[in-house]
Amino acid sequence: MRVAVIGASGRMGKNLIMAISDMQGVSLGAAILKPGSSLLGADAGEIAGIGKLGVPAVASLEDCIDDFDVLIDFTTPALTLQNAAFCAQYAKAIVVGTTGLNDDEKVQLEGFAKQSPVVFAPNMSVGVNLTLKLLATAAEILGDDYDVEIVEAHHRHKVDSPSGTALRMGEVVADALGRDLKECAVYGREGQIGPRTQKEIGFETIRAGDVVGEHSVWFATEGERIEIVHKASSRMTFAKGAVRAASWLEGKQAGMYDMQDVLNLK
Repeated sequence: MRVAVIGASGRMGKNLIMAISDMQGVSLGAAILKPGSSLLGADAGEIAGIGKLGVPAVASLEDCIDDFDVLIDFTTPALTLQNAAFCAQYAKAIVVGTTGLNDDEKVQLEGFAKQSPVVFAPNMSVGVNLTLKLLATAAEILGDDYDVEIVEAHHRHKVDSPSGTALRMGEVVADALGRDLKECAVYGREGQIGPRTQKEIGFETIRAGDVVGEHSVWFATEGERIEIVHKASSRMTFAKGAVRAASWLEGKQAGMYDMQDVLNLK
């Protein structure tokens, strides 16, 4: 599979290029930068600091339309939808790691998935997706007797809150407990709020320094507390997962997939 990386000069883009270079069965087909970037025309491997790969950076998907089979996108919701529309039009697969999409934007993405295959997940880490499986199992066993709280921490530059991963964790737990997260979620607490209700799922957010990503889910009741924790120390864990998803898409039919599909966890 020939993989295109958009935002190739960013922190995530560089990690994706390195991950593609390290994985068998995939190769870097294209690297896209912002129009006007001073790095346009530079070798993508040199941009990532791993030496020449023979792939010059270009300014748009149109400039490399014949050079890739699947696009990996960790950008912004608006740009991701533009890129997904392009991939749908030209029968390209896409792996979307962008967070912060609202419900309407997710519906649009699902529409594009009717024309070409899409892997969409709020977190591409293999470990996080295993954690989601563990959370579903824990919630099913523990039931309504345990309070559920989700604490997440990320670097100071993250713009969405709670994180897409934290929200997905909440959705998984709520589904296992037969609840609707939109009805039971509580985001932060302040003032005289009274005692927590039995079925609410609480979210607490930390933004500080260069934290790559940490998530902790508490199941607490009288006498004990169970914590299921995932900590990411490098963006490479997300990059490796995204490249694994790109490789998995080879030969797949149009449709909306997630990392649970990629990892055969369903």
